[in-house]
Amino acid sequence: MVRKYGKAAQEAVKEEMHRYKKGTAHSGPGSKHKVKNPKQAVAIALSKARKKGAKVPKKHK
Repeated sequence: MVRKYGKAAQEAVKEEMHRYKKGTAHSGPGSKHKVKNPKQAVAIALSKARKKGAKVPKKHK
């Protein structure tokens, strides 16, 4: 079954990937850690979208 993501989630990933490619994407409290992996950038974007209430599937456990 294919996962369904909303437009807001797609936009969040697009923006986060843009920050990742520019080298300005950070993670963690206080934004101390630089994002070094594109998968990490996508995970951060989906997490932010989830907090805003966007249509994002539950985390895979």
